[in-house]
Amino acid sequence: MANIELSRIGDIGVLTVNRPEVRNALDWDTMRGFSNMIKQVHRDKKMRALIVTGAGQTFVSGGDLKVLANFPKRIHGLRLSRIMSRALDHLRALPMPTLAAINGPARGGGAEIAVACDIRIMAEDADIGFVHSKLGITTAWGGARFLLQLVGYPRALILLSKGSVLSAQEADEIGLVDEVASNGSVLDRAIQFAEELSQAPIEAVEAAKRLLRLAVAYPAVANLAESQIFADLWDSEFRREKVKRFLNK
Repeated sequence: MANIELSRIGDIGVLTVNRPEVRNALDWDTMRGFSNMIKQVHRDKKMRALIVTGAGQTFVSGGDLKVLANFPKRIHGLRLSRIMSRALDHLRALPMPTLAAINGPARGGGAEIAVACDIRIMAEDADIGFVHSKLGITTAWGGARFLLQLVGYPRALILLSKGSVLSAQEADEIGLVDEVASNGSVLDRAIQFAEELSQAPIEAVEAAKRLLRLAVAYPAVANLAESQIFADLWDSEFRREKVKRFLNK
C-alpha cells in the first residue's frame, strides 16, 4: 500500500495519502489501500488518536478523474461509492479521536474525508470545496450528511449546490474547521491536539464519541444510552483507580 502510509508518533497514528504527483487523487488501488488501512487501525488497541493528512502540498483532491474516466457506467459509480463510503463509516466508528490535518487543498472526495474526521485543523493557505456539482454529481462517500451535521441544512445546501471553494478563514467562520494553523505547522498542531485528547482514558473518549453520534442520529435513543454507558463506566476498574488517585492527592 505504497500510496497510503501509516506511521506512529508514540500512541498517535498518522495516515498519509501519498500520491503528490497527482495532488493525492485517489485511484482504485489507493481507495482500497485507504480502506484496508482504516481496518488495520481498528485492530490496533494501543493507538490513542489518528491523524489523516496528505503528502506534499495537497490534502486530497478527490477521485483520480484521469483513471475514473475509463469507468463511466452506473455499476462503476456504485463501486466507487461503496469502497470509500464504507471506509469513511469505519473511520467515523474508530473508538479514538480522528483529526484531519488539512495541509493544502481538500476538494471533492478530499472534502468528504475531512468532514468524516472528528476534528479538522487547516493550514492558513489551504482551501476546501465540495466541488462535485461542477462535475454534475453529488457526494458519494457520506460527505453530505457529515457536512449537514457541521454547518446545518441551508449552508450545506448552498455549499453542495454552488461547489464553492472556501479559504481556511471562511471555513473557520462557518464551523467547517475547528482551528486554523500557520502554514507548515498544521501536522505539528494536529499531533499536539491529538496528544491533548489522548490524556483521558480511552474508554471515556470512546463513550463520548458513541453518545455524540447517537445524539445526532437518534436523539431519543441517546438519552437512554447515556445512562447505560455512564453506569458501565462507573462500575469499572479504571474509574475507581482514577478516583483513588484524585482523593489521594
